[in-house]
Amino acid sequence: MAKTKQKQATERDSTYFLKIVLYIVLASFWVKFPQPIQLGDFTVYGLPLGLMIGLLFATHDHFQIDRKIEYALLIIITIITFYIPAGIVV
Repeated sequence: MAKTKQKQATERDSTYFLKIVLYIVLASFWVKFPQPIQLGDFTVYGLPLGLMIGLLFATHDHFQIDRKIEYALLIIITIITFYIPAGIVV
């Protein structure tokens, strides 16, 4: 009886590092407003456009092992860059 080996897809370290850098840059991209917008009881200072694009990339990633790390990285960098002057003011 011949055993069939399943080929596991591996990701190179340089590819993984490039993806991490991509997620950091995307998560820091905000579209901020010069005047805050009132939506009922909420005040919106900007939209995390990079977070939305990064989540789209992370959900379609071929290597699903790192998906939780990518989500955490996107959320943490998005929260940090909300408080520093990063983003485009419309």
